[in-house]
Amino acid sequence: MIAPTAALDPAWIARTVAVALDEDLGLEPGRDVTTQATIPPDATGAADLVARQDGVVAGLVVVPEVVAQVAGRLGLPVPTVDQRVPDGTRVARGDVLAVLRGPVQVLLVAERTLLNLASRASGVATHTRRWADALDGTGAQVLDTRKTTPGLRALEKYAVRCGGGTNKRMGLFDVAMVKDNHVVAAGSVSAAIAAVRERFPDVTVQVEADTLDQALEAVAAGARFLLLDNMATPLLAQVVAAVRATADGVELEATGNLTLDRAREVAQTGVDYLSVGGLTHSSPILDLALDLSPGLTGARR
Repeated sequence: MIAPTAALDPAWIARTVAVALDEDLGLEPGRDVTTQATIPPDATGAADLVARQDGVVAGLVVVPEVVAQVAGRLGLPVPTVDQRVPDGTRVARGDVLAVLRGPVQVLLVAERTLLNLASRASGVATHTRRWADALDGTGAQVLDTRKTTPGLRALEKYAVRCGGGTNKRMGLFDVAMVKDNHVVAAGSVSAAIAAVRERFPDVTVQVEADTLDQALEAVAAGARFLLLDNMATPLLAQVVAAVRATADGVELEATGNLTLDRAREVAQTGVDYLSVGGLTHSSPILDLALDLSPGLTGARR
């Protein structure tokens, strides 16, 4: 698990912003034919980054990097970014999240890229907060999955943290997760666990179980983290009770077919986590806007 306060890696932000700008402007330095034709390079101004919906913001940390890279490509001064709220803040429609001041060309060229990243992250954070609120007081936490947008996993998992959720594994490299196809290939749950421990003894092993028998087999083989997959609430409660009676220190995660409507019901079975792929694969964006203030200064044509 990643610490809830873990920040985004600045090197990752720089790489991701560069790719996003290449996509929007063409290969470096690229161009914005509309902005560069209509706005003099010496025109300066200010713009408000504004929430158009209630929600939880995330991804504001990328904004300075976007405007800095755009300024570098255009050969213009870097705008200042006065961030008014930290990532993870609940905001209301109309709240100003940041004020940007500097060359208007830079502000307008950077607009869509910074909005795409911050709106996407804020949508994930807002969705996650709904789950975290639904689980409040139950002792269970909401987990994300690997069902992320290619290239944006770090941002989306950061957004989950901002929304009050918990990251599970970052990829295939840091945690072993024995699922049904691995069991088929290895011959049994026990054989799959043994194979992972022999080849990669340093990693945590998690095991997916669809039935009570599979869960108990995994625990007997030494598994200390079980994914209880697609279980109806009565079966889930039965499995939790049986595992707790059999071994201490086993972490239990409910996964599959979870909805906000049954979140508390599932949590009350005694599981430690609810794993929700929809946090990252189905969250709508939070609508954000960059509103340029009227009146430019220093403009010459």
